[in-house]
Amino acid sequence: MPPVAAALAPAAAVAAAHIAPAATWLPRLRALCFPRLAGLGRPDHVALTFDDGPDPRSTPYFLDALDRLGVRATFFVLGEHAARFPELTGDIARRGHELAVHGWTHSRPWLPAPARDLAEIARAARAVRDITGRRPLWYRPPYGILTGGRWAAGRRLGLRPVLWTAWGRDWTADATPATVRATVSVDLRGGGTILLHDSDRASAPGCWRAALGALPALVVGCRDAGWEVGTLADHAVGGHDTGHPEGARADCARHTARRTAPRAPRRPAAGRH
Repeated sequence: MPPVAAALAPAAAVAAAHIAPAATWLPRLRALCFPRLAGLGRPDHVALTFDDGPDPRSTPYFLDALDRLGVRATFFVLGEHAARFPELTGDIARRGHELAVHGWTHSRPWLPAPARDLAEIARAARAVRDITGRRPLWYRPPYGILTGGRWAAGRRLGLRPVLWTAWGRDWTADATPATVRATVSVDLRGGGTILLHDSDRASAPGCWRAALGALPALVVGCRDAGWEVGTLADHAVGGHDTGHPEGARADCARHTARRTAPRAPRRPAAGRH
């Protein structure tokens, strides 16, 4: 190997290990090859999840709406917000919802920083545990970008990474309740996980109102389809599996094998020629 290439090889390996898992951000790839990471669970159930809170300007409206609908959801909270608003964070848990980790801040992982990832995710998980008395089970990175360092940190801390199967694009300035409902419906199936946001701190100002306005129709639509709506804890994501990339690759291999295996010829039904 040429000297320059040899010198660059370690850096290239680190970069690949850092960014390669982020390919799971692609929805179709995730659903096909990483079903646990996508949040696929019980076929008669839909998991309802919210990111970016808690936010005293908006989260209480979501809690009230969910109470009226009789629905419990999973809130992926940012550690810095949970620590800043402990009463609100505790209220989410007291109302029967599940709290999960979205990181300490809503940062983008441009460069590998495994030590920082571990410290910040641990800090967020500790904040949730200290406020609610319960250890969180789930981790969803900001922007859904699951780097190698963030995946390793979550695994070390006993957190299962989970993204989503359907989202509402409710973070955009032009989002409305109608567009959120329509966008979620495109990809939502029984067993899916919905991503919405209960705060606009990392998105267009006021956009949370679109998600809030879409909630009743989304819940009614799921129930009309025969799907219960609830938390990830009730969703049975991947059964008792770990949800880590090793198992996900096995899922992909099994799924691909089923799709490509030759099918036995169908026998004609009796009395038909």
